[in-house]
Amino acid sequence: MNDAKEEIKSRLAVEDVVGQYIELKRAGRNLKGRSPWGVDKTPSFMVSPEKGIWHDFSANKGGDIFTFVMEVEGITFKEALEKLANQAGVDISKYRGGDANLARKKTRSREALALAAKYYQACLARDKQVCEYVFYKRNLNRRTVTEFKIGYSPANGKALTAVLEKRGFTKQELDTAGLLNRFGGDLFRDRMMVPFIDTNGDIIGFTARILKKGEPKYLNTPETILFNKSKFIFGLFQAKESIRRSGYVVIVEGNMDVISSHQAGVKEAVATSGTAMTEQHLKILSKLTSDIRLAYDGDEAGIKAAERAIMMAGDLGIDLTVISDYHGAKDPDELIQKDPKLWQAAVEKRIPAVEWLLKKYEENLNLSSAPDKRKYSDIALKLLGYVKDEVERASYEEKVAKKLDIEVGILREKGERLNKKLAEAPKKYLKKPKTEIRSDKLKKLENSLLALVVYGGLTKTKIPLNIPDDETKLAELELVFNRDHENVKNPNYEKEAAELLARYNKELNTQRIKELNEKLGSLDEDSEEYIKILKEIYELQK
Repeated sequence: MNDAKEEIKSRLAVEDVVGQYIELKRAGRNLKGRSPWGVDKTPSFMVSPEKGIWHDFSANKGGDIFTFVMEVEGITFKEALEKLANQAGVDISKYRGGDANLARKKTRSREALALAAKYYQACLARDKQVCEYVFYKRNLNRRTVTEFKIGYSPANGKALTAVLEKRGFTKQELDTAGLLNRFGGDLFRDRMMVPFIDTNGDIIGFTARILKKGEPKYLNTPETILFNKSKFIFGLFQAKESIRRSGYVVIVEGNMDVISSHQAGVKEAVATSGTAMTEQHLKILSKLTSDIRLAYDGDEAGIKAAERAIMMAGDLGIDLTVISDYHGAKDPDELIQKDPKLWQAAVEKRIPAVEWLLKKYEENLNLSSAPDKRKYSDIALKLLGYVKDEVERASYEEKVAKKLDIEVGILREKGERLNKKLAEAPKKYLKKPKTEIRSDKLKKLENSLLALVVYGGLTKTKIPLNIPDDETKLAELELVFNRDHENVKNPNYEKEAAELLARYNKELNTQRIKELNEKLGSLDEDSEEYIKILKEIYELQK
């Protein structure tokens, strides 16, 4: 069921699952709340959205969404899997029959798609007319065509199917890979083919542009066991190193915008590939950079998309800006065809997303009209609610008040009334945990010691504990390490480890003495075992 677990985890954010039981608040890159088991006096429950894990410092428990639901509900892993699968909309029945069977299907799909891409590339090289379209009309050079593995699907409706069947693939395997239409023929015909490449460099599907007149203009691979459009980001495989080096990412609307941008030297461009941006897309990108630049049109769809992005980015610590100076071009691709340097300059000349959005609403409203002033103030206050920095929010409040020709205090009073109204509204129903957990002092010391070993670089102090190799546990230990040392200046990890080890050994002795005392109660005072236990207690108490 590992594949089912990963699919569920990709769809459910840890903070959303935990947030059903406890109220979480932002604490830097993490979230903090009170223990659902009521064993802490101050918030000691931490959630790391970036790593998808949680840790309760008061109860000394932690893990992923599955361990959380198991602990809080007091249920088995199987029950937690089914519960979370329902929330995520994942049909786990297709994963039954063993991971090996699904793994084989995925492997065969990857092989079929890789061969399909090579076949399409070969077809492009052989067709002069298509080459003219790709290299001259689309103005793509050979390096770009090679980098993005661009090809061509023949108009013959069974050309690819025939080739792959000769290579040993069945119709069922080709259908699973998303290469067939409902009649069993090739899904893609007479189109320029651009592969969907995941972050591992594997082809998981295609986007295909029609070469002549017809609909749809673009045809994408349907959802398959490899391709999930809600989390796939086109061009990320080619862009990720540039994003890490430059520290920013540009989100454009179309796949061709991405390709043209890379050719023009702005290799940080990606797209959400035929679907609206989701929180999963933002979370994936926020792991690479907090500087996200939107290259959206100024039409109604672009305005709504920017508004959704601001709402989603509010709690992710993202610096969201908008690129809008297209010098009369309709999109980045058209601007690049005009002059690549204009696109490079536009990427640098961006404005804060909130500021851009406020300007767009100003253009569509008559701010000399009282009803439109009310609408504008409602929209502005809603947007400013997602601005977390007090100074930045105050600056926007002053600008909005000036536009409305009112005192900033009046705007803030309206904002306070709205916030009060929201606060008085019934809070989100929080479920009560079904299990109780007591604080385990020994476990807490053990976690702190292991965190020091893994992340403190100990070389002298020998710790009698096995270092875990489970990725979730290691990520949890990183939370412990950061929590233990967030306010420590000039730490001496060796000294701290020695002190922790002494406390750990003392606690081990204390617990052993407690166990032995309980055992004594069931023994005859004259028995040999009773005397033996008394001696052990005496030695431990020295």
